[in-house]
Amino acid sequence: MAGHSHAKNIMHRKAAQGAKKAQAFGKLIREISVSAKQGLPDPAMNPRLRAAVKAALVANMTRDTIDRAIKRAAMAGQGEDYQEVRYEGYGPYGVAVIVEALTDNRNRTAGDVRSAFAKAGGALGETNSVSFQFERKGVLWFPGQPEKAEAMLEAAIEAGALDVESDEEGHEVSCAPEDFFAVRDALEASFGSPESAKVEWVPNVRIDLDEDKAREILKLIERLDESDDVQNVYANFEVSDAVSERLSA
Repeated sequence: MAGHSHAKNIMHRKAAQGAKKAQAFGKLIREISVSAKQGLPDPAMNPRLRAAVKAALVANMTRDTIDRAIKRAAMAGQGEDYQEVRYEGYGPYGVAVIVEALTDNRNRTAGDVRSAFAKAGGALGETNSVSFQFERKGVLWFPGQPEKAEAMLEAAIEAGALDVESDEEGHEVSCAPEDFFAVRDALEASFGSPESAKVEWVPNVRIDLDEDKAREILKLIERLDESDDVQNVYANFEVSDAVSERLSA
């Protein structure tokens, strides 16, 4: 089993360091609102909402705040009307980037995203201009418990997962999007709640970058993350373990 993606760890840490708590909560509430409006306002009957609630709880959002967001979304005509939008483009050095947003103003969001790409020396492209370099997968991250690698592998495969990558930092489980909720619920019952769990854009073509180039890409990702409308950013670059350690220092 291969090691966990260090480049992904770097991006997660950089995003966490760069985002204010209020902004992070705002993005989580948007996802809760959209999930509640698109399905039943009951997490037990709405898998996407259940995932959004769990993500909010992991981020230490109070249950009262979560419940208010669900109730507000369930009331007709209440709250903002967010739309899901995906942007694609190229950053410096040909790195492909996918940006997922929830917005109530497409023009504002498109302007913010286009500006971020331009400042980084990249360019925003058309829909599907880079997505062919990625595939949709459910990805779950369970930190720690390296001694449970074999048990995690067996349980994940039995639940329908495609692969498990384990090392001393933890376990990354991947599965087909349609199996995501079944795999998550099965593993959660045995190993507790994952630190992160969502359907992501996973690159199938990766570009290896040195430290200086990786820093430029991370600046673009941070700039995109500064937009309240942007929910997720994915890029198809990777770095060596040595570079990873220096970037996360």
